[in-house]
Amino acid sequence: MEILNDTFERKDRYTIVVYGDSIARGVIYDEQKQKHSLLLENFTNILRDRLKGIVYNAAKFGSTIAGGMLRLQDDVLKRKPDIVLIEFGGNDCDYHWDEIADNPSGEFHPNTECSAFYELLKHLVEKLRTLNIVPVLVSLPPLDPDKYFRWISHNSDQAGKNILQFIGNVSHIYSWHERYNAAILRVAEETKTRLIDIRSAFLQKDDYRKLVCIDGIHPNKEGHKVIADKIFNYIQSDYMFLLNT
Repeated sequence: MEILNDTFERKDRYTIVVYGDSIARGVIYDEQKQKHSLLLENFTNILRDRLKGIVYNAAKFGSTIAGGMLRLQDDVLKRKPDIVLIEFGGNDCDYHWDEIADNPSGEFHPNTECSAFYELLKHLVEKLRTLNIVPVLVSLPPLDPDKYFRWISHNSDQAGKNILQFIGNVSHIYSWHERYNAAILRVAEETKTRLIDIRSAFLQKDDYRKLVCIDGIHPNKEGHKVIADKIFNYIQSDYMFLLNT
């Protein structure tokens, strides 16, 4: 892919901001504690010491792309970053599943329609470029539709039946999530933006589902290592000057 308008100034130190939702934040589901918690060995922390400069994690649990745009000044721009790693989409494509379980014949919409997600992500990329900040997009790690279905239905037969009435079949969860990943790829292609394809790194494993928490969507500790390795290999291949030698 040809990259336009993004040039790295050679410096002794860089400021890098990781921006996105709970996946970028490093949230996992801790089965022992029976709750979501922050993984210390998340991909940002794994990479932090390898990169030349300061790495801030400005991602937020539950964030959508619209929320990210609203917080852009306070969470990102005030740090005067050279590079922003962008990971949104998981919450954007999500629904309020408890409401669907209560009333499957109702009219429901995702947190962000896919067309709006595409437009806002494109605007975010272009906004960063106007400020001479290099945007780097990250694709979505794949969810496990069976785990995710059990999670959103709370293992309730009735809730599961009602949710299925709305979505049709469990595999639709995966394909719906894939639509938002396709929007990320489209933005990367149309705006000539750097893309690190995390999704392919998961799907190349023998069974990517082993890299996903019981909630079906958050990468587990091993999943975060896969993400870190993919990003590190990407940098090592083309941007060695960003690494501590």
